[in-house]
Amino acid sequence: METNTHPTAEAALLDSPRTRGAFDTAQSGIKVFGALSAAALLAVIAVSVGGHMVNTFMWVRAVLLPVVAVLMYRMTGSASRGSRRAFERVRALAVIMPIAIIGVDLIPGVCPPWYAVMQVVCVLPVIGVARTTRGSALRAAFPEGR
Repeated sequence: METNTHPTAEAALLDSPRTRGAFDTAQSGIKVFGALSAAALLAVIAVSVGGHMVNTFMWVRAVLLPVVAVLMYRMTGSASRGSRRAFERVRALAVIMPIAIIGVDLIPGVCPPWYAVMQVVCVLPVIGVARTTRGSALRAAFPEGR
C-alpha cells in the first residue's frame, strides 16, 4: 500500500494553489464525464424500452463508462494527496480512453451514428483532463525520474 507521506518540498508543491487548481479542474472534468456517461446510459435504456435495437456493445460501454468515471475520480483524489501511481494512471487513462472510444466508434457497424456522437461528446471532458494532467502545475508536483 502506498503511503501519502512526502518530503516538505513535495508537500509544498501539492498544496500550492496552482496544483490544487489543476486537480480541481481535472476532478471537475471527470465529474462532467461521469454525468454525460450516465446520461448516455439513460439514453440507451430509453431507446431499448422504446423498442429499438440496442446491441451488447452499447450496453456494455454504457454501463462501464460511468463506473470508470467513478474510479478515475477516486484516483484523481488519491493523486491530489500525493499518490504518484494514481496520478500516472489518471494521466494515462485520460489519453488512452478518448482514442480508444472514438477509434472503436469509427468501426462501421459497431454502433449507430447517434450513439457514436454521444460517446464523443462524453469523452470531450476527458481530453481536457489529459491536457490538465500534462500541464506544468502537475508536472512540477510529480517530476519525472523518481
